[in-house]
Parts: sequence; C-alpha cells; structure tokens
Amino acid sequence: MALTREKVLEVALRLADEEGLAALSMRKVAAAAGVEAMSLYNHVENKGDLLDGLTARVFEDVSLPDPALPWDGRLRELAGGLHASFTRHPVVVRALAAQDANPRSAGALRVIDALLRALLDAGLDERAVARAYRSLLGMLFGSVLTGTAATGSPAVRAEPVVAYFRRMVTAEELPSLCRVLPALETGDCVQDFEYQLDLLIGGLRPV
Repeated sequence: MALTREKVLEVALRLADEEGLAALSMRKVAAAAGVEAMSLYNHVENKGDLLDGLTARVFEDVSLPDPALPWDGRLRELAGGLHASFTRHPVVVRALAAQDANPRSAGALRVIDALLRALLDAGLDERAVARAYRSLLGMLFGSVLTGTAATGSPAVRAEPVVAYFRRMVTAEELPSLCRVLPALETGDCVQDFEYQLDLLIGGLRPV
C-alpha cells in the first residue's frame, strides 16, 4: 500500500498510544510504517506537524450533532464525543495540555465551530463563549488525564492515605471534611464528568 498522510498518522497514533509521546520520533514512526524516515517528509513536515495531525484525527472522530437540536443537547453530544475520543487517546490530551499540539484540520475546526455555535445559541456573548469553551476543555482534560493516569507501583507509605485521613479527620476539628469524607472516598473524576457537565450547562442557562 502506498504511503499517505493518513497512513502515517494512523501508525503514529498507534505508536503514541502504545509507547507515549517520548517514543514518537520520525525514525520510530518510519520503522513502524516499514519505510525510510525520509519518506515521511513527503507527508508530514516535522514532528510538530505530526502531533497536530494526530490531534486533528482525535477531534475528527467526534460526530457533529443535528443542528436542529437545542443548544444544550448539541453541547452535551459534542462534549460526550470529545470525552470518549480523548479517553481512547489520552496521549493526545497530554500533548494538548502541554501546548505541544493543535487540532489543525478542516474536520477538527468544524467540531470546534459546532461547540462555539451551541454556546452562542445559549445566549452568551463572545467573551463568555470563549470562557465557557476553555472551561469545558479544562473539564475534559482533567477528567481524561485523571481517569487514564499511568498505573505503576505506588510509592510505599507506612500508613495509606485513606487511613491517614480517617485517623486525622474528626468531627470536632474538621466537621465538614469529616461529614463528606465517605463520599470522597467512593467517587472519581471519570464517573463525575457527566455531573460536571450538568453543572456547566446549568450555569449557562438563562435564569
């Protein structure tokens, strides 16, 4: 099969998912694609272009909602699609959060435009839309990065953190923390994304 930009990005994304961004060199991508490194430069300009291409692919995996839906329904569909796509490829979220990559493609821009359209249709002005958009991305990044954190061997402690909190937190000294601690022990960022999204959408609705 002839080498194409799409093939290069497909191989690079698979390599990044498996080995992380540190392993994503032009030489390794070429080896995984079964070509010489110089062949890649016919399809990607450099590593920055490669990272941008991977990021664009992840955005392009998100389906655009029916424009006839209410703004909050469109926003929910887009946010859910991005969350699912980012969760499949958390390495791309790390590149985005570090500002090492940007979603540079027409398809990716259409997803962003649909998000902004939904926020504009909520009745927000341009400044408020920009703030809401950044807040949504922050929620997405935080949820995905926390939920897909590497699970290596944790540092050994004489006392596990849960035991420390239970020992230190008393109703007399820290009444609010004591009251909520059992709920904090059972929750996680992944399961709370829908709740966070509800809060954001609720805050955008006109009073």
